[in-house]
Amino acid sequence: MTPSAHLRVPDAELEDLQRRLRATRWSEPWALPGWDAGTPQGELRRLVALWASDYDWRHHERALEALPSRAVDIDGTPVHYLHFAAEVPGALPLVLTHGWPSSVLELTALARRLATPSRYGGRAEDAFEIVVPSLPGFGWSPARPRVAAGTPTHELWHRLMYDELGHDRYGAHGGDLGAGVTSNLGGAHPEAVVGIHLLAVREPLEVDPETLTAEERTFRESVAAWSAGEGGYLHQQATRPVTLSYGLSDSPVGLLAWILEKYRAWTDGEGLPASLSDDFVLTQASLYWFTNTIGTSLRPYYEAAFNRSFAAPRVRVPTAVALFPGDLVQPPRSWAERSYEVARYTRMPRGGHFAAIEEPELLAADITAFFGPLR
Repeated sequence: MTPSAHLRVPDAELEDLQRRLRATRWSEPWALPGWDAGTPQGELRRLVALWASDYDWRHHERALEALPSRAVDIDGTPVHYLHFAAEVPGALPLVLTHGWPSSVLELTALARRLATPSRYGGRAEDAFEIVVPSLPGFGWSPARPRVAAGTPTHELWHRLMYDELGHDRYGAHGGDLGAGVTSNLGGAHPEAVVGIHLLAVREPLEVDPETLTAEERTFRESVAAWSAGEGGYLHQQATRPVTLSYGLSDSPVGLLAWILEKYRAWTDGEGLPASLSDDFVLTQASLYWFTNTIGTSLRPYYEAAFNRSFAAPRVRVPTAVALFPGDLVQPPRSWAERSYEVARYTRMPRGGHFAAIEEPELLAADITAFFGPLR
């Protein structure tokens, strides 16, 4: 399997995308400014016009082809991943897992900082060997043939790191869906995983309300408020993802609106940060479009909602939690300690849900500091 071959989009597919964009049937605009009711039409029309004309997919395609892509078949499941060599021999391997609506592209800036820190003002001896897999059903990792069946993602990652790459000790980092995979990985393989670094923490299996601190009660109230105001996408993707997938897979404008809303809502500040440029957003949307994976990217939500085995018992490897102020929720340390052996807990000064591209320097520094004693 040659991963780069899967990056080359035929001219006919590129022309079809541009035709669909230009032929969009727009809904009647609402007389409502801002983002409160969803992605505003003015901003969406601006990006669609750019996507259909001035956006240069071929330029970004060449950049994607230049990434250190690899592919392997594990238990009948093809897995695509990026492999960044460390600038010094014997560096600690580290697997980074992305979330939704994302791809390995979001993690490339962070991966380069961690693999070659001396290029960014750091110390060469702090380098990691970095592995960045595409989640099943995202980008160039195809979805599993059956829902909630086959080798779980965290076991695919362990097979990749241990069996395929030969690492008997490694670390792991993840946010969003990647935080769940990373938690499961640490819980299942404490003999190999030296520690995990998370941007989000899982819910404890059971919570006695009598044991909640005042801070934890406030946190749970904030989660409920967030779910009521922002969680519509989550409920839809966890209960009726197939119905949603038809529209998102047929309309590039619908796809762009769906993910653009999340970029806007989940980043820090009033508007998108400079790192989430028009080109970045359109390249992410193009990846979903050309690989036709927006529908399959919704599957983890459905599988987690209806398969309680996704919730694992206490994770007993050393754990770091890094919270960025613009992220979805802000669990207190005591809440994280109900499920993890928390060795480091950091509240960042800025950044949001997409920290790897919003604040790669801050995130890389926290990862490096946490894994330093574990090397």
